[in-house]
Amino acid sequence: MASSCSLFNSLSSLNHKPHNHHHQITHGPFPSISCTSNNNHNNNNAAIQSSPSVTKHRRAADENIREEARRHRPSSPTTFSSKYVPFNSGLASTESYSLDEIVYRSRSGGLLDVQHDMEALMKFDGAYWRDLFDSRVGRTTWPYGSGVWSKKEWVLPEIDSDDIVSAFEGNSNLFWAERFGKQFLGMNDLWVKHCGISHTGSFKDLGMTVLVSQVNRLRKMNRPVFGVGCASTGDTSAALSAYCASAGIPSIVFLPANKISIAQLVQPIANGAFVLSIDTDFDGCMKLIREVTSELPIYLANSLNSLRLEGQKTAAIEILQQFDWEVPDWVIVPGGNLGNIYAFYKGFKMCQELGLVSKIPRLVCAQAANANPLYLYYKSGWKDFKAVRANTTFASAIQIGDPVSIDRAVYALKNSNGIVEEATEEELMDAMAQADSTGMFICPHTGVALTALIKLRNSGVIGPMDRAVVVSTAHGLKFTQSKIDYHSKTIADMACRFANPPVQVEADFGKVMDVLKKYLKHKALK
Repeated sequence: MASSCSLFNSLSSLNHKPHNHHHQITHGPFPSISCTSNNNHNNNNAAIQSSPSVTKHRRAADENIREEARRHRPSSPTTFSSKYVPFNSGLASTESYSLDEIVYRSRSGGLLDVQHDMEALMKFDGAYWRDLFDSRVGRTTWPYGSGVWSKKEWVLPEIDSDDIVSAFEGNSNLFWAERFGKQFLGMNDLWVKHCGISHTGSFKDLGMTVLVSQVNRLRKMNRPVFGVGCASTGDTSAALSAYCASAGIPSIVFLPANKISIAQLVQPIANGAFVLSIDTDFDGCMKLIREVTSELPIYLANSLNSLRLEGQKTAAIEILQQFDWEVPDWVIVPGGNLGNIYAFYKGFKMCQELGLVSKIPRLVCAQAANANPLYLYYKSGWKDFKAVRANTTFASAIQIGDPVSIDRAVYALKNSNGIVEEATEEELMDAMAQADSTGMFICPHTGVALTALIKLRNSGVIGPMDRAVVVSTAHGLKFTQSKIDYHSKTIADMACRFANPPVQVEADFGKVMDVLKKYLKHKALK
């Protein structure tokens, strides 16, 4: 699909509707984009019209960005919509729910999915959507400065921008892992999508901005929602509490006692959440929060709630944007409750169906061996799924033995020719240390994903010329204790082969010189 675009420094009042086979981008006070493209969906030509050039003025000092966005709101309402439907129900199903209903399961007890009006979205061709999304990157215009809300039409198209709760999350770094790829894998095209570079330090922000925004809308509609609750192994509670605090909505958090890092525990506490430390594991906390939310006016925020996946899928779209809409060969995602692997699939698949790209990457879901029900199911040929008792793992956020989104994950993997791999504790910690030694400073969950990459590369499944993207789900600063233990070599039954402990030396010039000379000689020999 060919397109030619030119940017003009102008402001316009932009309406989001096709007119005489021309598209006009709606994104508030942006420079307008003139673009000619071929529409593969309806075989007509589309052109994004530029408006007359005008002088750009800074908004008035007493006007905030929400008010500015209100001034530039399209005169006609959006024609896009979405609804809940039973997951993978097919076209024959007539069951559906408004997103304004408080519902988490289908009538049969199965998962729900957010379904968009694809027919309405297809009225605009792939070039239109690419140019629209690209035009919003790096802006401060409300709410499009967010990597999530820059795709608002594909996320929650009907929500009023005034109801959105956002910290301009997303737009996370996709960086070339040059040294790690070349030194450890013989790869030249390895990339890391660092979703941990976000507001609360994990990818969970992407989904939570959507969920809390919808709760904000429901509360304004006087629906019976007192607050929002979640079970968490750390990152979900951090994201939930931060967005609820921003909106002034009470948050309630169930945490498994003594099973998360201090850095993760302090975030919901600092954000004013009501935190319950419960003597069980994540699966036990999840069971309790589901029972509680069925009895009290507390909205469930775990990934059983499909709204979160709408935000998380935007990371997949960002990857395509960052590669100038070229599709990587592989995307490797750590998996615990398994919503994220489906979210990535959904983001890639929407881009394919709407003509932004022609294919999707192969997906890999990486699990810790101590909590690996999806891996065991995959190895059985998808014949015999059994929940497991999750054992302790340094990758604490994926220490889940009975994942809610198992059906979603299997669907995503089957439809992307996907693979499941696992990492032992020693493997994931070694991979994390190797990555850190090349400047990354990653979390243990990313160590799980890197281990999967290493195994697939060593077996020849991933080739040396393949373009692979590893999704890093949280910031390494949340897991400093595990890094300290590794480099101190205090982890029982672990060799810690890549440990780099500090060298103790007296405050004596001669002894310092001796140590340094020995070190330099060692490095020179390497």
